[in-house]
Amino acid sequence: MKTVRTWWGKKYIEALEGFIDPGRLSRGRSYANENRIKQYAMEGNRISAQIRGNINPYFGVYKEPLYKTTIELKAIGEADWEEVIQQLGSQAAFVSRLLLNEVPDNIEEPFEALGLHLLPRSMKDLKTQCTCPDYANPCKHVAGLDYFLAAKLDQDPFLLFELRGLPRSELSRQLLATPLGRALTQALNVAELPLQFSASYFTRPLQKAYSKQLPAEEFWRGLKRLPEQIDPATPPAVAALNIKKGGNFPGFWKRDNSFIEAMELFYEAVRKKGKAW
Repeated sequence: MKTVRTWWGKKYIEALEGFIDPGRLSRGRSYANENRIKQYAMEGNRISAQIRGNINPYFGVYKEPLYKTTIELKAIGEADWEEVIQQLGSQAAFVSRLLLNEVPDNIEEPFEALGLHLLPRSMKDLKTQCTCPDYANPCKHVAGLDYFLAAKLDQDPFLLFELRGLPRSELSRQLLATPLGRALTQALNVAELPLQFSASYFTRPLQKAYSKQLPAEEFWRGLKRLPEQIDPATPPAVAALNIKKGGNFPGFWKRDNSFIEAMELFYEAVRKKGKAW
């Protein structure tokens, strides 16, 4: 099993530990690998798998069994999703990061504002089944499928939206229809200027002839009066757009931590160093 390394996988397991006995849940760790999970499928808000069990004479199992295990997350209603999209679409931080293939770590905030939640909070949010003889819920096979799902959320956190009833394509479509989504689309589609080679690394000064009879007032003040107040620079529609385009794990980034988070720490260090100077 791959180690759960990112926010989404960890948070999913932590959410389950909030209402499931951690000891029982941890029994499934050894079942969340390819040797145990022979087949799996995800359809809508349901993930199912065939999991290889153990021989256990106590339960009358004398031949290695193959159990059918399913986890179904309760789907969020269509009307509730519309309200969530309005909440997400009103905040540039959420729109930009979601459309740039990144799930923010505070994604639960707009859900909580509506009395909803994306991560499961109780057994009412989950419907689990397994054909094994263990009467407890979750059994170790369901727990193993939970860890397997957490690893999948590491690779694609948008599966959490799909398991809650909103596929990624529909999420993107609805976010792009918001005013902020349209603004981001325009920013992303701006054509980049072609590279131009220069013979010099600095701007060469232009020579201009002045009259030798230049009045003293014009010499000291110039032809035009300097503005008394400089207008503040307009912030970009999406901060650090070029860095965020590739998402948390772009192709060139081979480390386990998020590329965007690493760059945020780097620029914060530069900013503090600049203030010190």
